[in-house]
Amino acid sequence: MLPTRTALTRTFALLALAGSLALAGCASSGGASTTPPPDTEAQTAVDAYQIGVDDIVQVTVWRNPDLGITVPVRPDGMISVPLVGDVRAGGLTPTQVADDIREKLSVYVRDPQVAVILTDLRSHEYLSRVRVTGAVRQPVSIPYRQGMTVLDAILAAGGVTEFAAPARSELYRSGDEGTRNYAVELDRILDEGDLSTNFKVAPGDVITVPERTL
Repeated sequence: MLPTRTALTRTFALLALAGSLALAGCASSGGASTTPPPDTEAQTAVDAYQIGVDDIVQVTVWRNPDLGITVPVRPDGMISVPLVGDVRAGGLTPTQVADDIREKLSVYVRDPQVAVILTDLRSHEYLSRVRVTGAVRQPVSIPYRQGMTVLDAILAAGGVTEFAAPARSELYRSGDEGTRNYAVELDRILDEGDLSTNFKVAPGDVITVPERTL
């Protein structure tokens, strides 16, 4: 069963709280997990997101570029799609909207391949942000973007300061089993181009860069 909009809102709120818990040393696990989050974990969080009013959605139809659109969700929860007209998006996941459009388009297009992507999560502007805290040039709270990685978020924060201990950086994420923290070898990412821990981020993730111990 897909999570309700209320449940997602509560989950995003817990994610936003994770940053303050991390800085206070109150992480739910004894230490950062050495097992990286699976590549599909961040995408699953996005796929489960229920679209809201003012979110920007991009609809593409393979081999039919004229049917593609990028539009905000109207106050009535609808979007207008070429050929099929109004389609409900509000309260549904991107996959559900794509399935609905695919079914309606099948009257006009043979075996349409439809993709629906969220390009701007405006309805949960703060709950879905990615936050970077600690020893960075400019701690930031930035809107989540599809495909965003840890490195993207760190660069948006202006990089680390001279007092940072990037090797002890962590990514905090909430899930069905509570908040988990993952070790991020930010020093290897920045200095060696080793992207093995340059994880894809999910809405509500918190990245912390501690200061080194003197």
